[in-house]
Amino acid sequence: MRTQPPQTILVVEDEPDIASVLVDYLRHEGFAPQHVDNGTAALDCILRQPPALVLLDVMLPGRDGISVLQAVRQHSQVPIIMLTARVEEVDRLLGLDLGADDYICKPFSPREVMARVHTVLRRSLPSLSNAHAVPRALVLDRDNRSASLHGQALNLTAKEFELLRVLAASPGRVFARSQLLDSVYSDDLEANQRAVDSHIKNLRRKCAAIDPDHEWIRSVYGVGFVLEEKPGDC
Repeated sequence: MRTQPPQTILVVEDEPDIASVLVDYLRHEGFAPQHVDNGTAALDCILRQPPALVLLDVMLPGRDGISVLQAVRQHSQVPIIMLTARVEEVDRLLGLDLGADDYICKPFSPREVMARVHTVLRRSLPSLSNAHAVPRALVLDRDNRSASLHGQALNLTAKEFELLRVLAASPGRVFARSQLLDSVYSDDLEANQRAVDSHIKNLRRKCAAIDPDHEWIRSVYGVGFVLEEKPGDC
């Protein structure tokens, strides 16, 4: 019986200690990690032989991660998770909307990185790729503006439903508060980012009341929010 070769994950990181930890964890997870420590070499590797996924640091010698991401997206949709040490960099990435599949802020837990790698890879599978798909446990009825989780009604307000709709349209993608504000509150001139936080808090509470074992809407410190798929439900 033939087995599939392990998927290649390219780690682009110039800090040796961080790169070593990521490579070890990836190997333990059954991947075939490769490592380069500068942006110029990374771009060459990605375009010459695209890996299954790229973990790409923003601050790199030779060519920075944002420049590499821009260049890659002109030729390839290979999944890319950006690694950054500063919240401002995530704001810049989100603002430019360059096409990264996820963002992780340092310092991070290697286990969290592995979980995000699995999530992004799962989303990238051709049989599962659907830009408007939502996790099966979460069902949104746009006509009736209603939502249910594991078959139980969430009883959402209009704004809560719209926030959930935006987040669920791209599970795993980090949305800045400003993006959610523009998408959901465009008709409310007095709304601000506190309104987003308040409605997200209510959404999380309602989801937790039905499914306390999974954090459906995760906060990304200093940036915004992301809807996390639940393993086995997507």
